[in-house]
Amino acid sequence: MSVTCIARVTAVALLMALTGGVTLAAAQAPVELTFYYPVAVGGPVTKIIDGLAADFQKENPGIKVKPIYAGTYQETIVKVLTALKSGEPPQMSVLLSTDMFTLIDEDAIIPFDEAATSAEDKAWMKSFFPAFMLNSQTGGKTWGIPFQRSTIVLYWNKEAFKEAGLDPNRPPASWAEQVEYARKLTKRDASGNVTQWGLKVPSSGFPYWLFQGFTTQNDVLLMNQAGTETYYDKPAVIEALQYWVDLSQKHKVMPTGIIEWGTTPKDFFERQTAMMWTTTGNLTNVKNNAKFDFGVAMLPAGKRRGSPTGGGNFHIFKKSTPAQQAASLKFIKWISSPQRAAQWGIDTGYVAVRPDAWETPVMKQYVAGFPAAAVARDQLQYAVAELSTHDNQRVTKALNDGLQAALTAAKTPEQAMKDAQREAERILRPYRR
Repeated sequence: MSVTCIARVTAVALLMALTGGVTLAAAQAPVELTFYYPVAVGGPVTKIIDGLAADFQKENPGIKVKPIYAGTYQETIVKVLTALKSGEPPQMSVLLSTDMFTLIDEDAIIPFDEAATSAEDKAWMKSFFPAFMLNSQTGGKTWGIPFQRSTIVLYWNKEAFKEAGLDPNRPPASWAEQVEYARKLTKRDASGNVTQWGLKVPSSGFPYWLFQGFTTQNDVLLMNQAGTETYYDKPAVIEALQYWVDLSQKHKVMPTGIIEWGTTPKDFFERQTAMMWTTTGNLTNVKNNAKFDFGVAMLPAGKRRGSPTGGGNFHIFKKSTPAQQAASLKFIKWISSPQRAAQWGIDTGYVAVRPDAWETPVMKQYVAGFPAAAVARDQLQYAVAELSTHDNQRVTKALNDGLQAALTAAKTPEQAMKDAQREAERILRPYRR
């Protein structure tokens, strides 16, 4: 071979080595994922999420996950939509499952069906409790993956039950029993001032969600599946609101006016209320802070049992590269595996979102020692979708305003719900064309 040929071969080999090295370097450059997370959900959640992100990165060194704690759910979606408009949205986020229509209307997210295409991926998407998928799917597509999900449950103080002559192991099973028990549990001093309420159902923060407990039990839905209609003024809805109002204004077993969402668990710990309705997401909080024996039960039945589901879903954002979308999917699959879903449920009190998580040894052991943990799972068979429509925040606000007007006696339940329905119809009209 001539010197010239040798030089050419050497040059080609060097070029191949260099370009190969560039390709290799590019392949090794980590995929970076920004992950918006709503931190205002109680407990040491940030430490848990940070730990999960670090564990994932150890197993997947080619992917960097950066959690950004963005405040309440409401604050988080505002930050997400602002980032979207500025051209720098996160790659994934946990947002309220009810934000699904808003995120679709903003063209912000991709359906998981576009990223999760393998047979294994499709089986994974079918592995979650059907009740949690009601707020995750529309139009034949899956837009969200359940993560920190919940239902509303009843907590009761067993010591207070004993003092009132009630069976401490038997919670109220019906609307009538709820009133009867609450009457016996409401304590007044010599001056007639209440020292312990029978029941507290919060009406700030998420009044529509607590109200869905009453409407579900009265066998009526608040919206259609397409998110284009609401039924706030149906007679059964007005009847459910009348029952809620009567707990304070007629039966006097609950404080009048607005009951704060955030302080209701504290009121329970301090024995200011003997029973409360709140999220299963408070289960670990109650377990750690109640200095008395307590019980957890499904909500009392009206015409039927029932609760709306609640909580947050994972979403993948459209303004991500294909590599980022694939990496986001990998992380979401990893964090929602049976073992991790079980541990997340144990650590936080949220419902482990897939049936096989409840078959893991760690969850079986936990439930054996703390049977209350399984109540929310068992209630899922009676659960309905949480209120979710197009322009969801405004449509929900119309209902919240009506509920608070009725609970503060500013309007009758009938007038409050008729006004709320009129406003919701006005907002939703463009989506029904």
